Amino acid sequence: MSETNSTIDPAEVAKFEAMAAEWWDPSGKFKPLHMLNPCRLDYITRQIAAHFGRDLTTDRPFDGLRLLDIGCGGGLLSEPMARLGATVVGVDAAPRNIPVARVHAEQMGLQIDYRLGTAEALAAAGEAFDVVLNMEVIEHVADPQAFLIACHDLLVPGGLHICSTLNRNPKSFAMAIVGAEHIMRWLPKGTHDWSRFITPNELYDLLAGARLRAIDRTGMVFNPITWGWSLSARDLSVNYVTASVRPQA
Repeated sequence: MSETNSTIDPAEVAKFEAMAAEWWDPSGKFKPLHMLNPCRLDYITRQIAAHFGRDLTTDRPFDGLRLLDIGCGGGLLSEPMARLGATVVGVDAAPRNIPVARVHAEQMGLQIDYRLGTAEALAAAGEAFDVVLNMEVIEHVADPQAFLIACHDLLVPGGLHICSTLNRNPKSFAMAIVGAEHIMRWLPKGTHDWSRFITPNELYDLLAGARLRAIDRTGMVFNPITWGWSLSARDLSVNYVTASVRPQA
């Protein structure tokens, strides 16, 4: 696929490629993702189990499901999905991320199909998945609508799409830009562009424009007292996640 048909923003890819070697360091540049990961996994696993009627108390509840992790990075979500039985493809546009992910999966004894590429290229190749994970990616792409259309095309009819991003308001600027990048220095300055953040209503409109039917939206809230994350049905003011479905017809 040519660059003109891709929603990839080279400048955004370069930011994360520069940090690739630190993906599995819980105290490194990806510390915020390591802290957020249990909360993300809680939402993802519950949504998949509910949608496909799976029992999370079994050893491999996602056996038989083919799952795509877009913007897989070092594999922080791909690996637990593989452990739960899913057949996982992880795709990332940053070349240095893929070797990191492959080596770590091999060390963990996991079989994960990591590929350098884009959602659009996979869709053009006719790939199809039961579940598409699109976590903290949409705020970094050049064309969110085209990107979500590719996500739709990657799903089988009845497939599940899970997308997380950041709300755009003064609170998110204070916490995600000023707090995370300038005060706490959890992320390098410039990691996020506040103008690219997407409100929940905007994301719902984008999902509808991609012919995806939204079924849920939930906040992910950081508590500075417990120093941990939790899901919230009411507080979508900064981080939030949505679930949507490709209709059967």
